[in-house]
Amino acid sequence: MAPSPAPLAALIFDVDGTLADTERDGHRVAFNQAFESAGLDWHWSVEQYGALLAVTGGKERIRHFLESFHPERLAEPDCDALIATLHRAKTEAYRALVTGGGLPLRPGVARLLAEARAAGLRLAIATTTTPDNVTVLLEHSKAPGASGAFEVIGAGDVVPAKKPAPDIYRWALERLGLPATACLAIEDSDNGLRAARGAGLATVITANDYTRGQDFSGAVAVLPDLAGTTLADLQRWHRDAAAG
Repeated sequence: MAPSPAPLAALIFDVDGTLADTERDGHRVAFNQAFESAGLDWHWSVEQYGALLAVTGGKERIRHFLESFHPERLAEPDCDALIATLHRAKTEAYRALVTGGGLPLRPGVARLLAEARAAGLRLAIATTTTPDNVTVLLEHSKAPGASGAFEVIGAGDVVPAKKPAPDIYRWALERLGLPATACLAIEDSDNGLRAARGAGLATVITANDYTRGQDFSGAVAVLPDLAGTTLADLQRWHRDAAAG
């Protein structure tokens, strides 16, 4: 008789677009504020930013933008310093936006976090956004206990390869001390799905305006949000994935 699959022990969440709709009205706005403060005439529209999201990581996104639209800037000796400065300014602008209360958690997220904690499930984060961005979002999420809910937070540059590489999920699993088969990832994008699946994780997708229509083959469920999702649903999807 085959051994029973490991029960669900932990949920690993992405942040941007998954915990909250931060991209269009958070990070995009903050990038534009950073550009303006630096005296640059760059402005990322809603549509252009949607295309830039194919590149994960803020500094990487700026570099890709330069490669595509301002390649001459890449040859300048201070290019790396400029990218780092812009990214720091963007992080500060994003913090100001979030602390103003303008970026609530997505529907169903706060309830599921509370249900998971009450049931004894462990919680972790695996994201390419900076640790500061994660902290400020959780502290101002208006979800009781959210800032202390996550046992492991993998964020920013803790691993060199960003999603869709699986490194950030492997990092989180190592610190949880759990096998991938005991965990479930919750993501919003094809890059996130590829990263989680590359680490061996069953994955639930909660698509948003930027990611609807992407290829989510291999996800155990694809949802518009988590509003109608229960902890029992997550446990069932995890169980079904383990059963093959």
